[in-house]
Amino acid sequence: MNDATNLIANDAKSIVQAHLDRLGEPKDNHWTEQAKQEKFEQIRAELKKRDAVLVAHYYCDPEVQELAELTGGCVSDSLEMARFGRDHPASTLVVAGVKFMGETAKILSPEKTVLMPTLEATCSLDLGCPVDEFTAFCDQHPDHTVVVYANTSAAVKARADWVVTSSCAVEIIEHLDSLGEKIIWAPDQHLGRYIQKKTGADMLLWDGACIVHEEFRARGIANMKALYPDAAVLVHPESPESVVDIADAVGSTSQLIKAAQTLPHERLIVATDRGIFYKMQQAVPNKILVEAPTAGEGATCRSCAHCPWMAMNELDGILQVLQQGDQEIHVDPALAERAKLPLDRMLNFSASLKR
Repeated sequence: MNDATNLIANDAKSIVQAHLDRLGEPKDNHWTEQAKQEKFEQIRAELKKRDAVLVAHYYCDPEVQELAELTGGCVSDSLEMARFGRDHPASTLVVAGVKFMGETAKILSPEKTVLMPTLEATCSLDLGCPVDEFTAFCDQHPDHTVVVYANTSAAVKARADWVVTSSCAVEIIEHLDSLGEKIIWAPDQHLGRYIQKKTGADMLLWDGACIVHEEFRARGIANMKALYPDAAVLVHPESPESVVDIADAVGSTSQLIKAAQTLPHERLIVATDRGIFYKMQQAVPNKILVEAPTAGEGATCRSCAHCPWMAMNELDGILQVLQQGDQEIHVDPALAERAKLPLDRMLNFSASLKR
């Protein structure tokens, strides 16, 4: 077993910060019910015109998730988003999420038009794993199987043997470990360490992190637990190890929603992006959901419990891209063909788990 090593070039984290700085102050996305419903009707009409369906991630703002539900779309984690987009008959997919999700949709459905409300919505994990540096590192370890998280660019996926999401990562790494494979894992160091601990696999870990989940601190959650001793703690494994260690349930977004339903506790402290509260509250309407505190609580923190790039998916942007078609995802066909192989491995493996 190998300890995590700092593999990222010194400028990678500055790239993430530069992207955050470009966002400026967040917009006030509060909608009156009447204005929201009027916007929904406008978007519904444009979806029909374009033969389009809206695919939204759990971390999008509530009104975007609500719109996807009302228009026959999908609100889910990145694995189910990939499946849904691939299998839905619509000729156009509108992906409300971050850019790698749009790229994945295009790779799996090259014949479809894939639009996003903004192409500026990215991910700190994607930014923190530049393809040239990652490829060079992989080339130094040719005896390792390369496994990358879905939160990566199409180019990084094309260099991988497997792509995984947090909902299937443990099972896939267990499978590879049972075959005696040594693994390069990228980019999320915390998720990688969690998987390594669960499976005992021989893994080299890339040093990336999610700017939202890295903000959670065990001390803050312990203090909140002292306030609510009857509460259960739900944690996404992109969080630091010390936070994962005090959780009552650890899992992907969809797994945390299931845990909320299964656990007997009436109050839940949730350490993941607060966008999940929309669907989680639907699943447990009689339970009290509490946001886990972050290191940036009370400070001018752009990442505190909500991804600033996910927040860029707005109703106005969805309407505009449907009307103008200008924010379209393109992936080089040769690159897409290579990236599709590890994605298909993941989807086929995940489908076999359900049988």
